[in-house]
Amino acid sequence: MTDKSESLKREMTVRHLFMISLGGVIGTGLFLSSGYTIHQAGPVGTILAYGVGAIIVYLVMLCLGELAVAMPQTGSFHVYATHFIGPATGFTVAILYWLTWTVALGSEFTAAGLIMQNWFPKTPTWCWSLLFMIVIFVSNAFSVRFFAETEFWFASIKVLAIIFFIGIGILAIFGIFSFKKYNPQPLFHNLYADGLFPTGFKGVFTTMLAVNFAFSGTELIGVTAGEAKDPAKTIPKAIHTTLWRLIVFFIGSITVMAILIPWKQAGVGQSPFVLVFKSIGLPFAGDIMNFVILTAILSAANSGLYASTRMLWSLSHEKMISSVFAKTTNNGVPLYALIASMLGGILALFSSVVAASTVYLVLVSVSGLAVVLVWAAIALSAINFRKNWIKEGHKVSELKFVTPGYPIIPWIALIASILSCVLIVFDPTQRPALFYMIPFVLGCYAVYFVKQKRGKKDVKEES
Repeated sequence: MTDKSESLKREMTVRHLFMISLGGVIGTGLFLSSGYTIHQAGPVGTILAYGVGAIIVYLVMLCLGELAVAMPQTGSFHVYATHFIGPATGFTVAILYWLTWTVALGSEFTAAGLIMQNWFPKTPTWCWSLLFMIVIFVSNAFSVRFFAETEFWFASIKVLAIIFFIGIGILAIFGIFSFKKYNPQPLFHNLYADGLFPTGFKGVFTTMLAVNFAFSGTELIGVTAGEAKDPAKTIPKAIHTTLWRLIVFFIGSITVMAILIPWKQAGVGQSPFVLVFKSIGLPFAGDIMNFVILTAILSAANSGLYASTRMLWSLSHEKMISSVFAKTTNNGVPLYALIASMLGGILALFSSVVAASTVYLVLVSVSGLAVVLVWAAIALSAINFRKNWIKEGHKVSELKFVTPGYPIIPWIALIASILSCVLIVFDPTQRPALFYMIPFVLGCYAVYFVKQKRGKKDVKEES
């Protein structure tokens, strides 16, 4: 450990950024929860919701691109929010994003242990969870390059699985593969069998938040900005691939599911991927998809620990929390921040067992909405950044990456992100999340202002 060093190393290439962002997005939300979305919104409603969600994410990424290229800093969201919205907002954004990934860590390790029970039923779940904790911690502790390579291969398995799923699904749709459980040649009948919107158009709106959660992780491009090689080139390349990869991997696989699985059957009991493979008659479908889902979980945990660690490092680097979390090893790894984030994940895991209906429920509710609020902060930061840039005498032509359609694109991204939060008022099952989030955010602002007041008081006493 180098006590004086607070610097990170730029070792990530376009290949790494592409797969890290993709790995952060493609997780259990697609492999496990997508069936529930189809069940809630109907087949066409789900495809529409994911299409709108992909556009919102892309608009946010365009905003993030201008900021990240102009100011390539690790933990960028809260740095931008600090400079272009206010330090209290920057602090709150960082805490929310750290909490999002830390809470996810606890659930990911539990899920990984449960999946291993399918193959090793006599081994306790906690043994596997502990093993995976060690693996993910080591992946992050060596160097940023080692983390990036690990995540590259984790994400590659998921990508290949989805490509295979879409390919097999298309063959099944046109009857080239037998589709045993349902119509042997369903074609597009399931899309309109009970009308285009069997649950009503309202289902599209109430599932939008769940869709946005599924897309969360794309913004990891911003977190990696401070450790990317030549950010002026690598970040725009990674961002421009965002829309088409979301269309191919998310909307492509969702469309195949919606066509092959009757919407009333979706979301009940098992992954829609497993359901499709089993129905086609693919041998060992359950084991194959359990392996892919395990990979997805470990990839999400790997990215989550990286993101939460860098957010703590950034807070410390900006002097908002103790300076100890900004210290790095000779390999440029903020080890103390890494340990703190891992401990946070373990505490989240513990609370899910001991206080699932109280503490853990609040944590999950807050972390669920947090990503969408971070997107809103990115969009508002982009609006204010451009105003500030021109005010300082600069020209737009000096920027190496420009958000197209300014200020329309940032404003659409901001309004759409806020609406995604507000719309959950219409869904009784998600409504409590909003009620937990409001006091939590106010609490973050209060903590910041109390801390600032104490800091000023200490300075006066010393003088």
